[in-house]
Amino acid sequence: MSSFGSILIVEDHQDLAANIGDYLEAGGFAPDFAADGPSAVNLAAENPYDAIVLDIMLPGFDGYEVCRRLRQQVGLSVPIIMLTARDQLDDKILGFEQGADDYLIKPFEMKELEARLKAHIRRNRGELEGNTLQVEDLIFDPASMRISRAGNSIKVSPIAIHVLKILMRESPKLVTREKIEHEIWGEDTPDSDALRSHLYNLRKNIDKPYERKLIHTISGLGYKLCGEEQL
Repeated sequence: MSSFGSILIVEDHQDLAANIGDYLEAGGFAPDFAADGPSAVNLAAENPYDAIVLDIMLPGFDGYEVCRRLRQQVGLSVPIIMLTARDQLDDKILGFEQGADDYLIKPFEMKELEARLKAHIRRNRGELEGNTLQVEDLIFDPASMRISRAGNSIKVSPIAIHVLKILMRESPKLVTREKIEHEIWGEDTPDSDALRSHLYNLRKNIDKPYERKLIHTISGLGYKLCGEEQL
């Protein structure tokens, strides 16, 4: 079963981390865990998480430093929600200055954490209504699921639409095979030919009838959707 998103939970209190993980997993998320600052940075740098739930008080170095390193050194743009017992305005401002997207004060309701995660992930994926995606003459409207190029309507499979949405959302950045597979299928990734088949379907409909190629394979790294001058 496909998950709503892959979440890294950074929390050194094992019971709380387990409770958060169990709740989110029941809601369709795929949780992973880190219990200290260095582990959090390493895991987030190596895995395509959709969001990070980050405690501030951590061994190694604190959540502020984790957030700073993920934004400035690793270059992550995924949503980060900070968890803390601190409710002072200066603490919140510091979190936002380091790159946090949201803040929850302990104790918090699991339902609120889940709702905030879903909202941030949808926004990061460009899934909010009205967020039409366009790359050159290729247009995708997530609200209506309509695709067109040069004014011509294009029909592809639902999974191919999802692949296209990821590539257009990230354009002109490179997207790894692992990130695409994880976002679509979660932990239940099918055999290696599944993604290749959907990309073939996309290329046949989006690139083949047109002179200008938009979908590019970057050997050994992943895929880009952009003009050739942006490769």
